[in-house]
Amino acid sequence: MTGVERIADAFANTGKQAALMPYLMGGYPTLAASIGIGQACVTAGADIIELGMPYSDPLADGPVIHAAGTEALAAGANVAGVLEVARTLAQSVPVVLMCYANMVLAPGAEAFVERLAKTGASGLIVPDLPLGEAPEVLAACTAHGLALVPLVAPTTTPERLAAIGKSAKGFVYTVSVVGTTGERNALGEHFAQVVARAKASTELPVALGFGISTPEHARQAAQAGADGVIVGTRLVRAAGESEDPAGAVGAVVGELATGLAIAR
Repeated sequence: MTGVERIADAFANTGKQAALMPYLMGGYPTLAASIGIGQACVTAGADIIELGMPYSDPLADGPVIHAAGTEALAAGANVAGVLEVARTLAQSVPVVLMCYANMVLAPGAEAFVERLAKTGASGLIVPDLPLGEAPEVLAACTAHGLALVPLVAPTTTPERLAAIGKSAKGFVYTVSVVGTTGERNALGEHFAQVVARAKASTELPVALGFGISTPEHARQAAQAGADGVIVGTRLVRAAGESEDPAGAVGAVVGELATGLAIAR
């Protein structure tokens, strides 16, 4: 089964109102601990893992995830180490790596994607790689069966949204708000419009992220039509605040999974 197929299968067989996609920072607080956090997410009900690669200039990340990446780098996390985290977690669920364009382009797109594919990962998210730029990244992902997952925002024009939706693989990562990642309070009233715009542009699943942090947010996202719910900052914060990062993150993911449970 290719990475693209594994992602499709995860969305199709979630057993919840929407697929649950926790984000974790590779190497935070340590490489070994991030493996434990990922495994706790799977046990608690994660359908797909978004695995962040720590980077010195993460333009899409808010202060909590930025700080976690900085700490991970200081603790010695690197590309090789995070790819080993991906290799371990990919044995259980589809893993989608989130990193920045320089990490992909510096060694060459084919070399980087081939290395990622060998871990068993299913996809790649590159927030600073706009549609149409560095087409060799998409070509490499396609050749290796990986999904190059695009992001769309509330400010994405209808014309661009249509082009992104047509060429997307895996799912469309739909940003719920203008800005960087982070926890927010009032969100639900915006979800339906954002999700509807994205779903009108693609036949793929639409996953909603940025700002979602509570079971109620997750439930609202699913009720708004999102096929997947991405939660990051809340989980990274939980990892940093506890002496048992895996236990703390697993507990929050369990709550989110309960919020997405289908009523019997």
